[in-house]
Amino acid sequence: MSHSYPRTIDNGHGEQLTFVRLVRGDSGDRLEVEGRAQSGVGPPMHVHFLQEEAITVVAGRMGYQLEGDEPREAGPGDTVLLPRGIAHRWWNAGPTELRSTGWIAPANNAEFYLASLFESMERSGSGRPGLFDSAFLMTRYRSEFDMIELPALVRKVGFPVLMTLGRIIGKYRRFAGAPAPIVA
Repeated sequence: MSHSYPRTIDNGHGEQLTFVRLVRGDSGDRLEVEGRAQSGVGPPMHVHFLQEEAITVVAGRMGYQLEGDEPREAGPGDTVLLPRGIAHRWWNAGPTELRSTGWIAPANNAEFYLASLFESMERSGSGRPGLFDSAFLMTRYRSEFDMIELPALVRKVGFPVLMTLGRIIGKYRRFAGAPAPIVA
């Protein structure tokens, strides 16, 4: 699944990402991004098992937290490295728009996963992805990503059951051609 760059996605609830370019490398591709988030907006606590992420604040204030640590803030010119396998979250901690640049490496399925989540959030109108979409993405790409703020029983039992039901009733046609999950 190849896209031209730049490519902008919007979740309809105050967060926008632009995939600027995919940089090929010997140790995997690096997806370079630019982000915008309105005050208070940011993803819940999540983890990338296979990808490292870096965010550089261009304008505004970014709050961030690694699991088990106290929240911190970063301002213009600061870069925050979010290591693979460490749960984290970030948010716009200021009153003005947060603008940032960054990268995810190796890219693996990050672009597909994020674009699918944002599309589902925008479609649902609730600020959260739809239940069947969540079940598909969280089950299929569980080797790469996890939303740890969701109860473990939902993630490990509920979503796989819901994904099976979704397949039976034809909820996943839009995911035809979805990339295969990366298994480490």
